[in-house]
Amino acid sequence: MSEAEDRKPQSDEARSAFDPEITSEFAIPAGLAVARPGDEPETTSEFAVPAGLDVAQPAAGEGEGSAFSPPSTYSARQAPVAFTPAGGVPVVSLIKDLPWQDRMRTMLRMPVAERPAPEAGPKAEEEGPAVPRVLDLTLRIGELLLAGGEGAEDVEAAMFAVCRSYGLDRCEPNVTFTLLSISYQPSLVEDPVTASRTVRRRGTDYTRLAAVFRLVDDLSDPESHLSLEEAYRRLAEMRRNRHPYPTWVLTSASGLLAGAASVLVGGDLVVFVAAMLGAMFGDRLAWLCAGRGLPEFYQFLVAAMPPAAIGIALTLSHVDVKASAVITGGLFALLPGRALVAGVQDGLTGFYITAAARLLEVMYFFVGIVAGVLVMLYVGVQLGAHLNPDAALGVTKRPLWQIGASMLLSLTFAVLLQQERSTVVAVTLNGGVAWSVYGAMRYTGEISPVASTAVAAGVVGLFGQLLARYRFASALPYTTAAIGPLLPGSATYFGLLAIAQSKVDAGLVSITKAAALAMAIAIGVNLGSEVSRMFLRIGSLEKRRAAKRTRGF
Repeated sequence: MSEAEDRKPQSDEARSAFDPEITSEFAIPAGLAVARPGDEPETTSEFAVPAGLDVAQPAAGEGEGSAFSPPSTYSARQAPVAFTPAGGVPVVSLIKDLPWQDRMRTMLRMPVAERPAPEAGPKAEEEGPAVPRVLDLTLRIGELLLAGGEGAEDVEAAMFAVCRSYGLDRCEPNVTFTLLSISYQPSLVEDPVTASRTVRRRGTDYTRLAAVFRLVDDLSDPESHLSLEEAYRRLAEMRRNRHPYPTWVLTSASGLLAGAASVLVGGDLVVFVAAMLGAMFGDRLAWLCAGRGLPEFYQFLVAAMPPAAIGIALTLSHVDVKASAVITGGLFALLPGRALVAGVQDGLTGFYITAAARLLEVMYFFVGIVAGVLVMLYVGVQLGAHLNPDAALGVTKRPLWQIGASMLLSLTFAVLLQQERSTVVAVTLNGGVAWSVYGAMRYTGEISPVASTAVAAGVVGLFGQLLARYRFASALPYTTAAIGPLLPGSATYFGLLAIAQSKVDAGLVSITKAAALAMAIAIGVNLGSEVSRMFLRIGSLEKRRAAKRTRGF
């Protein structure tokens, strides 16, 4: 080998030490052919589109758009499948022949991303109604339900059903004691539409409540095709309709309710008549106060005075009757059992703000009743009336009379709640069954009155829920009046009497017992309703899993 050839590799190695193209450790090895890019600039971004992938380019006239503008290929109806949660997505069976309450309640307890989409196609209108009008109709329906005493969860379920029936699937209703609101967001990249409505007037009319339930049932039926204008027309008819019972019937029902309650606690015919007259007089005074615009607190205060006054007058007249039974019967007609059950139900279902407001309302009504009765009891004690707070009411020897009185009490309570005539017979029988269960456990089995009341109220809730599902209606008309015989009238009276006679400790014990009985009624009714739902065909597994997520587990 020549000296020149020996120096050639050395010159190449020496040249590589100074050549900038091959000094990097990423230098291309010799012999590897790499396609050089032509006139295109070298791609440096990690988000570059791979070669061979065709991407639709925006039109020449369209702007670049913002991050909040919806993609051109996005569709809220045909959105891509989201990621599956770690716990899995439950299979929800929403058969159309099931009650809409359970179908909507199941979806409300699920996250928005996991709710099944509504059926394609609007009702009656080709392009679908305007979103603000649908939200307005939804709020008006929710207002009637909430003002009628319906639970917050059922009001939200009804509002969700109305929105969903018109294709608004991404909506979130919110119910409190005096405020209804609903928000609809067409997609994740569009601004939401929100509307609200304040509930200022409340009235007990279960006939109107049943009509609203029928309207929601028709709206949630995919085969009905009820237009928005037709829904508004039916809603206006509900507001214009008069109450099913005239004023004199309501006053008579109030008197008969008090008379039946006095028989339940051991009264005879004289006590029945006295309690009836006192309750009717108190009802007329309450109507007079309502016509003058006085708040309900003063209406309850005034209505509680006449029964107590008549009982004290009979005692001062030395008539051989049970004055305590007269006063207790008058209290039965005033105790706010409907608001109490609704408040406890809202608390058990997670609506704590609404539950607190309802229970606060019950407390104010109860304080009004306490004030009215205490005034009359104090006057009677000062006049020398011998009222014994420790006297026990004998109610153990007349089971047939008591069952008949409990049924009469439930019937008159149903009339006071303005129920439909078709539901009065069912709720009357339910009230008789409730008292039969209570009497068998309390007087025959000698079980605690709180436990007996809770079981009897559970039977009321169970039967009421089954009757409501059979008729696709609200459960309130079948349960509220039926718990009338179980209300703690005697415990309330003896507690107030002890306080009026300066026996505060004994009075507080009796008042606490009355509160425990009231809570047992409310919890029993709610538990009976939940037990009945467990055996419905909608499938409890899906609903319980959805409910479990709301507790944060």
